[in-house]
Amino acid sequence: MGVQDHKEAAAQLGSFSGAVLTVSDSRTEATDESGKILQECIIAAGHQVGAYRLIKNEMDVVAATVRELAEQVDFIITTGGTGMSPRDLTIESCRPLFTKELEGFGDVFRLISFQEVGSAAILSRATGGSVGRALVFCLPGSKAAVRLAAERLILPEIKHLLSQVRKV
Repeated sequence: MGVQDHKEAAAQLGSFSGAVLTVSDSRTEATDESGKILQECIIAAGHQVGAYRLIKNEMDVVAATVRELAEQVDFIITTGGTGMSPRDLTIESCRPLFTKELEGFGDVFRLISFQEVGSAAILSRATGGSVGRALVFCLPGSKAAVRLAAERLILPEIKHLLSQVRKV
């Protein structure tokens, strides 16, 4: 079976439940524009938002929240905490939880980001992987970055990815 065959088979699957997890020491629900964009993108793609959380950038809190959500939803998209500052801990919190990592996700995200923001794209440590039967994508906190990743990478492939992760 080729990629197109897999995608066509996965397209027959129903909708899925996604969670939006904003990791920030400064945002509130009222100011979390990236979280709102992700929720809108998930719904526009025909899926449901099964959970929304806004948490502090603390490794144990991020890891515990991702573990909890991975038991409740099909996929999780995090926003924030993926840069180079000492407080950016989302990657360090999620990577140890991955059953498998999607190395290509971060590479392709940075490639298409480069087309929009130039060399600043190298500052992103965006990544993705599976945590059990759920998928997790860790995105930067910028509105443009979350829209780009959700609309051009994650949501167009989410059914295909989930069908692969859940193969027996």
